[in-house]
Amino acid sequence: MSLTRRVLLGLAVAAGLAAPALAQDKPFITVASTTSTEASGLFKHLLPDFTKKTGIEVRVVAQGTGQAIQTAKDGNADVVLVHDKKAEEQFVADGFGVRRFDVMYNDFILVGPKSDPAKVKGTKDIVAALKAVEAAKAPFASRGDDSGTDRAEKRFWKEAGIAPKGDWYRELGAGMGQTLNTAAGMNAYTLADRGTWLGFSNRQDLVVAVEGDKKLFNQYGVIAVNPGRHPHVKAKQAQAFVDWLISKDGQATIAAYKIGGEQLFFPNAAAGS
Repeated sequence: MSLTRRVLLGLAVAAGLAAPALAQDKPFITVASTTSTEASGLFKHLLPDFTKKTGIEVRVVAQGTGQAIQTAKDGNADVVLVHDKKAEEQFVADGFGVRRFDVMYNDFILVGPKSDPAKVKGTKDIVAALKAVEAAKAPFASRGDDSGTDRAEKRFWKEAGIAPKGDWYRELGAGMGQTLNTAAGMNAYTLADRGTWLGFSNRQDLVVAVEGDKKLFNQYGVIAVNPGRHPHVKAKQAQAFVDWLISKDGQATIAAYKIGGEQLFFPNAAAGS
């Protein structure tokens, strides 16, 4: 092989080795978030705009809220975006997060079979509805995964004075999409966030049974992980994401996300944290 060919080959190999390294050098952050933001399709709509503006890629770890917060506590995420305000405020108070910001809201709904064995369709009182479901021993599918939705459901049962148990009540340890699929297969009631419900196609005989109760309000918050607790987190890029999400542009992008002409999330960062 001639010297010229050896040099050219060496340059080609070097270029090939450099390409993956350059790809790895592309800035990215990890966001621990809920299955509802992922399953609803919001991130597919939202994140390309942020990346286009900043050059920062966002990698989402979709979990139940409890798991997402733990992931951030363990230092395995740069940002947490979830929907359990009390737990979020505790996360910051314990020194794991920098500051919590309201981002957006939607609402929870109780969905159930068209046959409505608990006779709750069209009502608004979620606590009264759960009492009726328990009295009828109507099938109920619970996420049972310590998510924001699961925590809300448990609060409502507690307000009803009921500790649900028995063959009619099934805890799945699953995300929202899988729980809705199971509820559809069982012809069961379940508590869902409206965003995931609107993006859910396998409804079979499920319909919205209860909505409109003020208790069903569902607030989402965002927090950058504290670099004082975990020095390896990408604090600058994480804060850039938080700042964009609560900015006029980020809020407008959230508001623009619709399915079938219906808005899934309502930005409210301006309302304060």
